[in-house]
Amino acid sequence: METATSSSDTPATSAAPPVQAAEKWGFPLQELYRLAFTFYKQNSGKAIHLSYEDNLKLIAFKQQASLGPFKTNDAPALGVLDVIGRDRQQHWQLLGDTSREQAMEGFIDLLDTMCSAFRPYIEAVRQDRDETLRKDLRRMELEKEVAQKQEREQQELLEEGYKEELQRRQLQDALNKQTYQQFKLYAEKQFPGNPEQQAVLIHQLQREHYHQYMQQLHLQNQNQTQAQTQTQNQSQVQEKAQQEKEEMPPANNNNSSTELANAMEGLKLNDFEQQTLEQQEQGQGHDEQVQTQVGGEYGQETGHHGSDEYDDYVMIRPAKIWTRPDIEQFKTEVSAGDGDGVITIGHGDTVTVRVPTNMNGKCIFWEFATDNYDIGFGIYFEWAKPVTNEVTVHVSDSDEEEDCVDEDYLSTTEDLESGTLSQDHTGLNNPTAASKAPISIIVPIYRRECYNEVYVGSHSYPGEGVYLLKFDNSYSIWRSKTLYYRVYYER
Repeated sequence: METATSSSDTPATSAAPPVQAAEKWGFPLQELYRLAFTFYKQNSGKAIHLSYEDNLKLIAFKQQASLGPFKTNDAPALGVLDVIGRDRQQHWQLLGDTSREQAMEGFIDLLDTMCSAFRPYIEAVRQDRDETLRKDLRRMELEKEVAQKQEREQQELLEEGYKEELQRRQLQDALNKQTYQQFKLYAEKQFPGNPEQQAVLIHQLQREHYHQYMQQLHLQNQNQTQAQTQTQNQSQVQEKAQQEKEEMPPANNNNSSTELANAMEGLKLNDFEQQTLEQQEQGQGHDEQVQTQVGGEYGQETGHHGSDEYDDYVMIRPAKIWTRPDIEQFKTEVSAGDGDGVITIGHGDTVTVRVPTNMNGKCIFWEFATDNYDIGFGIYFEWAKPVTNEVTVHVSDSDEEEDCVDEDYLSTTEDLESGTLSQDHTGLNNPTAASKAPISIIVPIYRRECYNEVYVGSHSYPGEGVYLLKFDNSYSIWRSKTLYYRVYYER
């Protein structure tokens, strides 16, 4: 009778609405029941020590929540000695028509009453769930922010690239308008009666002109940056000297006249050193000033020299360089000649083709190409009266050059051009080389990919002298190059 009374009281206490359990524990009823049943199975006989009667009640609530009300016809047959099974069916039958939700809530409430560790367990699970949700929300927000940031950066890059491309096209269109008539006249001379070839040549000339202009603009920006850096360094040196002067202790009256004289001599010496440095900078800037800037019209002359000694040969127009795609036809024509236009340049060698100016000509033209590999090319002008009117070829091996770099790597600080300039400075310091005729750089030596197309160029005579066409293979350690070239002048 006590068991029946205890069992009948339990459903009465569990008749509360399911919502209260969810609100009380912070979980939906079914999820909370699942956690309670898992806790009961894992800790029964360990952390939970319930009486036989309480275990029967919990099992009855579990059966009611899982299978519904007890049905005699569906109940399994019990043995004569199965006392535990009979007790379980009796407690299950006492629950009557209690709903499954009420049975779940009764299981939860009874377990909470009998075990004090159940509620802390549920609280820990809830906190862990809330913390996991918060982390997921933070992660999703961070991912969203990163995605938005990347999208903004990509949009900015696209806009910046679009602006740069628009500026480049505007600049190229402006340069093309300025040089179109000049290039058109030249194309009509090269391909008379062939508009298609003329259009291709004009496009190549305009492209080469744009690249030369951008190179000149880049050099100007570098020079301006260097000038600003030098100005800042000088300002810092002057400020430091002024501070040191102010921090110096006052001199004794007896030594004041001696120190004043020493200071005056030091000022004179500094002025002399400054003048010497300025003269050296003017001498070093001579080659850069000879290179003309591509400005409003193609071929506009700029640049001057600080010394009156070389006024007769420093005003040099820039060379015009372009390319032609008919490389195979060009090689065939050169090879069909006398054979003088085909040269094999050994590895580490530099070939100099000396072309004297012709008294009947006013402009020199050159064309060259190679087989399979590139080659360094540049043009110098020697200010000396030609001793012969014949074109001569001179070969110098790698032992005569100062530097030899690998073919597959050419640094910006030790390239062919800088090597040539270092030799020029060496020649200036050498008394023997000082007696040689002055040489101006018209086109610096750079490696040209002349194995895909024919490189063509022209230059107006700056005066009487000898053109030095340099084909440089000194950077190649193993490969020899086959050169096809042709030089002629225009009346």
